[in-house]
Amino acid sequence: MLKRLIPDPFLLWLVGTVLLATFLPARGGFAVVVGWLSIATVVALFFFHGAKLAREEVVAGLASWRLHLTILVITFILFPIVGIIGERLAPGLMPKDLWIGVLFVCALPSTVQSAVAFVSIARGNVPAAIASASASQLLGIFVTPVLMGVLAGTHGGGGGASGVGKVALEIFLPFAAGHLLRPWIRGFVERYKPIIGYTDRSTILIAVYSAFSAAVLEGLWHQLAPASLAVLLAVNVVLLAIALGMTFGIGRLLGFDREDRITILFCGTKKSLVQGVPMARVLFPGPEVGVILLPIMLFHQMQLMACAFLARRYANEKEA
Repeated sequence: MLKRLIPDPFLLWLVGTVLLATFLPARGGFAVVVGWLSIATVVALFFFHGAKLAREEVVAGLASWRLHLTILVITFILFPIVGIIGERLAPGLMPKDLWIGVLFVCALPSTVQSAVAFVSIARGNVPAAIASASASQLLGIFVTPVLMGVLAGTHGGGGGASGVGKVALEIFLPFAAGHLLRPWIRGFVERYKPIIGYTDRSTILIAVYSAFSAAVLEGLWHQLAPASLAVLLAVNVVLLAIALGMTFGIGRLLGFDREDRITILFCGTKKSLVQGVPMARVLFPGPEVGVILLPIMLFHQMQLMACAFLARRYANEKEA
């Protein structure tokens, strides 16, 4: 029962980190140390993402260009359109920072690990899923900041040119450096892959602790009413339902076969928590980043639960 309710035990670590920041927020000199540690882990995260991305996998899957284009359009065009329509229709439904967080969810790229895992369980097109999810994460590094500039009027922590420079220094350059150095460090990365894997989650935990510490000291839980959290939960449910219905319908409408429709469904609806948290830490200034992170933290768990159910159902249908 617990595994069904919480498919990813990492959620418990996230909840624990939020509680730690609530009762023991980073202050003074310790907050400065946590802030610098957060920057260092973000740089390491994107460096290793670049080093792990195999060009061969992306190139091998480019033959299914029509499938990849469909997934990318859903991820970076249709998803943001749904978010902005919701925000424009009901701007007073939630506080502004929560709406920015929802728009941020809509602008994020797909995941690689979980999307490919669910496609595999459901007997979908796994090679295409690897190529599509990898391309989505690569493009997300460049596209997500631009989309947020359009959707929410933000261009990074400092705004304007300084904000773009911050994104370049902490995200673009480490990713590019890691990918360019891949021929020389590939053996090291593969040998210590399990240890490097902890970089992803440790980066998220440190960034969440830093962000929520600043938000708590600014009165986060006094400003954010329980009713707003309940509304956010409902908005996320509606957003996920629309995304699932949209990907399922588009796959059928465009005449894709069963394996490709499964790939569209799971790669088109997934949003990356691993990239989302550190990217938000770079893109958004000040304590409001703690509030902005709430939607992706909730959406992450909800998408895992829904996709786990659907993947098992597809697998059972295939076996039958």
